[in-house]
Amino acid sequence: MSDAAATVTIQPADEAMPAVFGSLASGVALTFMTRLVILVCTIGSSVIVAHWLGPEGTGALAVLNVTVALALQLGSAGIPSATTYFVAKDRSLAAAIWTDALVFSVAAGVLLALGVIVIANIRPTLFNGVAVDLITVVAVSIPFQLVTLIGLNLLLAVDRIRPMNILDALPSFLVLLNTIGVLVLWRRGLTTLVWFNQAAAIIVSLFVMAFLARLLWRTAKGFGGKLLKRMLSYGLKFYVCIFAGFIIFRLDLLIVNRFRGAQDAGVYAIASQFSFLLIMLPGVIASLLFPRVAARDEPAAYAVEVTRHTSFIMLVVCLGAAVASFALPLVYGARFADATIQFLILLPGVFFISLESVLVQYFTGTGLPPIIPWLWVITVVVNVGLNLALVPAFGARAAAINSTISYALICLLVAAYFGHKTGRNPLLIFAPRTVELRTMIARLQRRAFAK
Repeated sequence: MSDAAATVTIQPADEAMPAVFGSLASGVALTFMTRLVILVCTIGSSVIVAHWLGPEGTGALAVLNVTVALALQLGSAGIPSATTYFVAKDRSLAAAIWTDALVFSVAAGVLLALGVIVIANIRPTLFNGVAVDLITVVAVSIPFQLVTLIGLNLLLAVDRIRPMNILDALPSFLVLLNTIGVLVLWRRGLTTLVWFNQAAAIIVSLFVMAFLARLLWRTAKGFGGKLLKRMLSYGLKFYVCIFAGFIIFRLDLLIVNRFRGAQDAGVYAIASQFSFLLIMLPGVIASLLFPRVAARDEPAAYAVEVTRHTSFIMLVVCLGAAVASFALPLVYGARFADATIQFLILLPGVFFISLESVLVQYFTGTGLPPIIPWLWVITVVVNVGLNLALVPAFGARAAAINSTISYALICLLVAAYFGHKTGRNPLLIFAPRTVELRTMIARLQRRAFAK
């Protein structure tokens, strides 16, 4: 690569800046504590919204949030994950990658925002009663939220875990403050809350840009098209996986809203929300494992070890969550009673998708073979087909069953391919060994009694 314009090349592994990472356990602990803060803020916000706005308002707000999240996944083209991958390989590229990603995210974000607004005006029935004005408001924040997403992935790649967590938690904290201020104190409605939440998203994005500008300004370089092309080449494969996963996680809510109305969507939103909260811990483990796998020469054994530990932890978590789910109607009100049944249906799928999210980091950190996106495409086809066939007749419970089937399917497909590529027995990948359990418990005890 030798253009006259400012471009950057990916250095060979022996010449690249070495990636030094802190303890995975410490990073997971800090990030999980942050997720707990986010959890408290999320639950607090959702409880207030449920009591003040009811199932209809809860469903409308959930549809707005899903619409923005869907647009972000659609427009990211895998650049956030590509940012983590290439910076983990060579940290000296961080400033150049951030410059390229920033230009891309602003351009793509503006186009996405315009696309959402146009669709909302042309086909308002897709949103089943959610006001077009509200959709327009949330669309404005899409470019800013895309910048935030990429910035957090860059901080992950350079192992700046503390500032990454602070900036990650800030939006949820501001949303909780908005919910209390707008609904409880000010006694306003959904429209005002949406305006305040989008303002919070923009403020967080500006904080992310300011922090990264200060962190990287000494090594800043110009826009390099060839580096962006390599990022897109990797990112588009990752994009298929992420977008397919997002469809499986989120499209069912839109389908429930479309065919069964906002009230059923509001109840299902609560059950889904709590299932996503359980996936929070394996998601933390997976996100911190990703750059570490990318920086290793032989990561298979390491990925299996972490997956086994995760399987034991998630078994305990899921059993506890099954008992706790009976409190949902007490917290949210009698109109949300079916959220418990829906959550219990989702629970086995939560366990499977948790293990898949960790194990698949072996592939994402080693170049992402093309078959992995295809496995996700197969799962999406099954999921969407089942939802369109069953949700109109059987409602949200059918959506929960379809999700569990889809989560189990992608987990088994990824495990089978991992076994084929590494020679490991897929049935033994997830079962923690006795010596591993003893070592893990001993480490936890040492940390618990450390100063």
